[in-house]
Amino acid sequence: MSKQETSAGGEDDSQFAGAKDQDLPSREVTEGAERAPHRSMFRAMGYDDDDLSSPMVGIANPAAEITPCNVHLDDVAASAHEGVGESAGMPIEFGTITISDAISMGTEGMKASLISREMIADSVELVAFGERIDGLVVVGGCDKNMPGMMMAAIRTDLPSVFLYGGSIMPGDHDGREITIQNVFEGVGAFAEGDISGRELDEIERHACPGAGSCGGMFTANTMASISETVGFAPLGSASPPAEDEGRYDVAREAGELAVEAVEARRRPSDFLSKKSFENAIALQVAVGGSTNAVLHIIAMAREAGVDLDIQDFNRISRRTPKIAELQPGGERVMNDLHEVGGVPVVLRELHEAGLLHGDAQTVTGNTLAEELAAYDPPAIADLDVDFLYTVDDPIHERGAIRILTGNLAPEGAVIKITGEDHLRHEGPVRVFESEEPAMQYVQEGEVASGDVICIRNEGPQGGPGMREMLGVTSAVAGQGHAEDVALFTDGRFSGATRGFSIGHVAPEAFVGGPIAALRDGDTVTIDIDELEFSVDLTPEELTERLADHSPEPNYESGVLAKYGTAFGSAANGAVTNPSIRRD
Repeated sequence: MSKQETSAGGEDDSQFAGAKDQDLPSREVTEGAERAPHRSMFRAMGYDDDDLSSPMVGIANPAAEITPCNVHLDDVAASAHEGVGESAGMPIEFGTITISDAISMGTEGMKASLISREMIADSVELVAFGERIDGLVVVGGCDKNMPGMMMAAIRTDLPSVFLYGGSIMPGDHDGREITIQNVFEGVGAFAEGDISGRELDEIERHACPGAGSCGGMFTANTMASISETVGFAPLGSASPPAEDEGRYDVAREAGELAVEAVEARRRPSDFLSKKSFENAIALQVAVGGSTNAVLHIIAMAREAGVDLDIQDFNRISRRTPKIAELQPGGERVMNDLHEVGGVPVVLRELHEAGLLHGDAQTVTGNTLAEELAAYDPPAIADLDVDFLYTVDDPIHERGAIRILTGNLAPEGAVIKITGEDHLRHEGPVRVFESEEPAMQYVQEGEVASGDVICIRNEGPQGGPGMREMLGVTSAVAGQGHAEDVALFTDGRFSGATRGFSIGHVAPEAFVGGPIAALRDGDTVTIDIDELEFSVDLTPEELTERLADHSPEPNYESGVLAKYGTAFGSAANGAVTNPSIRRD
């Protein structure tokens, strides 16, 4: 027994259940005579003496019937629950929210998406703190669950394991595999008259055949892959599909690992480092991962107290080639990667080329190099596949993510290269004050080759919430203009976005960033090779145009108003945590 106290009647506490190691937070709610009411509440839920004397492992579960990404997570969490219990832990499942990016896309509701990342992190942190939990299994499905859960684990610094819910299998249409990306682009093709309403309807009906996150290397699968790379999840855990039996084996193992991590007192602060996050960036740029990961990696690093700068993405992209061609740039999906060995196949190629820090620690207690040696994935050179390439013979010599700067984005803007590697454009801009009029412009067939489209007032504070513009970019791509029409915004793009699309322009328009000074017809220059993003205006002209800039917030009350005032710059991860926010 960790302590014995003597009551006024002379009896000690040894007769009571709930004693455990002194340094476990949960002993505050289980140990001693004064915690009899607390134990009584636990007993009402079926916990017994052994449970009350075991480490308390919280399982944060964002299950919801609002998205196929999360609809099955109760089953995934149940397997993790089993793993905790079988490892002599006390599993406690609790819920949190999710927002479906795909369903809110193109509506005002999309403003809730990035806010949900922060609310997920806040809610998990609050439960872990309030209930004195000893460790966590944090479960993610849809896009913002992923970073939100890892951010919560970092904040609490409790021994934690990240568990992905898995991705959806591709659908089938006329003998070809399709995903949600094809549906969004089908909207543009229909507006252009390239496909019939009947065909769009058929694509809609077959693109999403079951549970799981969007199948391409979009935001969910990017962040799941990063969870392995950064050390928050075991190798091989990201790729099993949502409805594959292997997904539930992974979940049970996550529960077991969480108990092991609690027993070893292995915390996120013990394995997350600058090397971990540099590894995450290397993986992201090598596989052509979502631009959203730039925002989320920086936010996670901020939470961890790691000094990561947005320009680190350019530095690492310069030395790391793109070696995977998955959707949205290619045709293959996460299951194709799973069938040849999963994310560790890519990590092995990068590590053997000296492009990863093999000595970075992981939640298992081993280094990344040790985990790769134990997993022993196949070498890309030995695989007969059409979507993976070696470092010596890559798709592109540089990684897919680039950070552009110039007088339009002094703090940076983000583009993902999915096609032509030497994009350059100079021309007059067409300015839209929000997403909706831009979408109308495209759907009415006004967009033409050579256009430069600006969508502003969609930033973290201005939106608020940095809406994703997949509807607009997919409509442009669906009309055949993915590479010859440039579009930029202080909002975000979906992981499914492809083409000449620049997001996260910072500073944003709402706070007086240069993007707020643009007028129709101003000449904008975008040069990917030179990492340039500028407008043909002098500093004096920019200052003059912004002199009277004093916009009113879009919301005066409620959650959007609250988080709108809390967000920091996209260049710093759009964090809201007061201790790390940087204006």
